[in-house]
Amino acid sequence: MCRLMTPQLVEALKDFPLYSQDGKGREAVCRAIFALGSIRWYILEGETEGKDTILFGIVIGMMEDEYGYISLDELSEVELDLTRQGFGKLQVRQQEDFKPAKLSQLKDDRLQHFLARFE
Repeated sequence: MCRLMTPQLVEALKDFPLYSQDGKGREAVCRAIFALGSIRWYILEGETEGKDTILFGIVIGMMEDEYGYISLDELSEVELDLTRQGFGKLQVRQQEDFKPAKLSQLKDDRLQHFLARFE
């Protein structure tokens, strides 16, 4: 089983399969947040396909902020090697204390700027 597939994520995605929030824009409910440094993956929906879970959400803080599909297995393998800087290897983690909220309610200026492009 994928290290990022936690009981909390299973519960968060229950009743939110792919395409369940289509067309909701800022009113879509963010179900989970993953982070690596300043990069954030805002997860809106997802479902199991074979041995993997495919998520749909918004990634903020990479080369391009965008909506997209995310393989949970692939996300769990992403790491940032900062060994030379004395920090070791950083891995993507789920924000444990996050409670589902509408995208419009999330306090992330980069996310809100991205969403404003679609109004």
